[in-house]
Amino acid sequence: MHSSNSLPSRAREKIDGLGLLLLRLWVGQEFALAGFRKLSSGWTAPSWFAGLDFPIFVGLLPASVNWGIAGVAELLLGIALVLGIASRTASLGLLFITYVAVYSVHFDLGWAGWNQIDSDDGLGFKVPLMLALMLVAIVTQGPGRWSFDSWRRP
Repeated sequence: MHSSNSLPSRAREKIDGLGLLLLRLWVGQEFALAGFRKLSSGWTAPSWFAGLDFPIFVGLLPASVNWGIAGVAELLLGIALVLGIASRTASLGLLFITYVAVYSVHFDLGWAGWNQIDSDDGLGFKVPLMLALMLVAIVTQGPGRWSFDSWRRP
């Protein structure tokens, strides 16, 4: 006979949402740091960025505007994700940024990943794809119970 107050049930209840919290913390800090690095280097897009082929609509903007928007969006949406504020919206915004990055930079560099991440060979689309899959999990599952989003709900 199992009781809803059994030790395994109580343990599961205590850790419910932990995976989503850790996922949000990891992905959010990655994007926030990327945005901070962009903004720390100034508002003028570097030459490598200015020479990229961007998808429609994004490509209509000057490179330095794209650089600034990407930096601010990565920073703010990353922080929102860490805190669990508007998590699904923040994740959708970061998914769009990831799409633009893969389209413009990473896809042509092929499938390269963790073992080459600190080299030019590590600029492929494997890592952005993994980040995108993590964002999809947050969009579809929500931020988890350890978030401002869940605390605001009645």
